[in-house]
Formats: sequence, C-alpha cells, structure tokens
Amino acid sequence: MSISAYFASLSLLKLVKNLPGGVSQGIVWGIMALGIYITFRLLDVADLTVDGSFTTGGAVTVMLILAGWPAWAALIVAAVAGLLAGLVTGLLHTKLGIPAILAGILTQFSLYSINLHIMGMAANKAVSVDKYHLLLSSRSIPAAILTGAIIALVLISILYWYFGTEQGSALRATGNNPAMSRALGINIDNMKLIGLSLSNGIVALSGGLLSQYQGFADINMGRGAIVIGLAAVIIGEVLGGAILGKRLNFFGSLTFTVIGGVVYYLVIVIVLWLKLNSNDLKLFTAVVVALFLAVPYLRGQRKSSFAKLKKKGG
Repeated sequence: MSISAYFASLSLLKLVKNLPGGVSQGIVWGIMALGIYITFRLLDVADLTVDGSFTTGGAVTVMLILAGWPAWAALIVAAVAGLLAGLVTGLLHTKLGIPAILAGILTQFSLYSINLHIMGMAANKAVSVDKYHLLLSSRSIPAAILTGAIIALVLISILYWYFGTEQGSALRATGNNPAMSRALGINIDNMKLIGLSLSNGIVALSGGLLSQYQGFADINMGRGAIVIGLAAVIIGEVLGGAILGKRLNFFGSLTFTVIGGVVYYLVIVIVLWLKLNSNDLKLFTAVVVALFLAVPYLRGQRKSSFAKLKKKGG
C-alpha cells in the first residue's frame, strides 16, 4: 500500500468517535496509577503485586455482582481484597526480610491461583449491563467518564487529606529518608505495611471498575498493569511539571497522575487508529515509559551542563 493510499484509508471521524472511550478507560487506569504512585514515588518501592491485585479486584467485583451484591458494595470488598494482598507483600518484606521486588513477585504469582479460585476456576467471568446495575459501562461512555471522574476526584481528595495527617506525613518521610525516619521514632516497617496495603487497595478498586466497564473479569486483565501505571505516573509528572512548574503541589501531582492515564490511553487510541500492529502495543508502552523516565534526567543534565558553562564563562 502506498503512503497516499494509507493516509486515505484513515478516517478522522472514527478517531473522534474513539477518543471518548480512550478517556473513560484512561480515567480507570489513572485511578490504578494513584496506587502505584504511593509505592513508586512515596515509598520508593517497585511493587509488582499490582499485576495480581488488579485482577483480584476485577474477579471479586464480578463474582459478588453475580451473587446479587450491589456494584458499590462489591467495589468496597474488592478494595479490601487488594489491601490484604498488599499486606501480604508488606509482611513478606518487613517480617521475613524478603526484598520488596521479590515479595511483590511472590504475591503476584500466588494471586494467579487465588484469582482462578475466586472465579470458580474459570479464566473469565462476564457480567451483563442489561441484567445488573453497574457503576460504569462501555455502553454509556459519557456516563462512564462522569462517574470515573467523580470517583477519581473523591479518591484524590481523600489521599490529599490523608497524606497531610501525622501518619500520612510519616509514611511520606519513610520513603524519602528511612534512616532519618527511624531516628525520629517512626516505625518504618508499619509505614511500609500501610503504604503497600493502601496502594494495592486502590489498584484492586480500579480493577473492579474496569471489570464493570468492560463487562467481564479475566485472569490476565492485570498483566502489564505495573507498566501502564508507571507510564501514567511519569507522563503525569512530566505534564504537571511542564504546565505548573514549581507551583505543582501534592494535590496537583495526584491529579496529573490520573491525567497521565488518560493521555496514555488517548495515545493508544491514536496508535490503533493509525492501524499499527496491536501486538506491538507493549513494546510501544515500554518505549513511552523509557522516554518519559529519561526526560527529568536529561533535563537535569542539560541544566547542569549550562551551569558548568556559566561557571567557565564567569
């Protein structure tokens, strides 16, 4: 196919129609990224539990809705299930001395079997929007965007309040400087337990939202979640820094994390619209994350280079 024929085959109208769906999914994954932000940025821990706890949230939500539970109640139980998964990772790390990244891998690995048991040994379970009242569904994109945005805003507000409390500040201090925090009398093991639990509770909540949105829970729905979450966090940080600069506060950082999820999914929509091979999406995601991770470093290197030139010129 020639280049002119390729561009002629692209429908701008189709792209415009698909963008709202990208926004709605981006908000859900942005909520998941809030959980990753807690471990990755505040605790300075690479927690791989999320690939499993995300699926746990979806599995618990769907099975409880099928059992007759209201969707909101199923989400609460899903968040608790994710919290327990994070607690297990925390206990493996703090009480048994297993490195955080390995503890997360162990929990994630075990959650595969647990999630299968939750879904009755089935690889996936469907929940129909026609039969059950779901909080958000892909059949009503505007309503899904509004509901997702409200949930995200409420969650951001709660996190902003919590991390301003004494315990929340202690948790942030633990990730920033563990040695100093211990010297100040902070129990850093407890802070890690709280942070990992809170993070995976939010991740499981977003898994429950996604299972409602797409109408099913799948055993592999959390595969690669950590990379997507990191992409949202990094994209949000870069955008926030570019738009607000030094005025970017903690509330803004949380907000831009969700926005990062939206931007990521809009890019995915554009990639699919360009008819690129969908099998390359994970490769594309890895490249995007690497590029955005490199931006702060390259920017710092550039500033330091200019500073050295100034000193030499002076």
